Amino acid sequence: MKKSVVISQVSGKQLSPPSVEHADESELVLEHAVQRLNANILGLVLGIIAGLAIFVATNFLIIKGGAVVGPHLGLLRNFLPFYSVTFLGSVIGLGWGLVFGYLAGFVIASLYNLVVKLKGR
Repeated sequence: MKKSVVISQVSGKQLSPPSVEHADESELVLEHAVQRLNANILGLVLGIIAGLAIFVATNFLIIKGGAVVGPHLGLLRNFLPFYSVTFLGSVIGLGWGLVFGYLAGFVIASLYNLVVKLKGR
């Protein structure tokens, strides 16, 4: 294999093109940078975030009070059985948020890992 040399017009120094070994090294660095995700950890994190979001939003509306408390948030009872805009409902919403958030995070991480695995072939 013939190695070519390029002379820079600005500095007058010789620049050699990237070698095959350098390309392999950069591939290894990229491979190490793109790590697989832990599906359980991502699921747990998204579950905690989703559950806390429902819990905090519900309790904020309860504390805020008013004649009609949270009619829009109350629509969640269509998707979350036993949920209501009460303190007990916020605890139930926290549980459902944990469940749905965990499932979403698990699916996202699993799909990501599948793409990374297929890309590595």
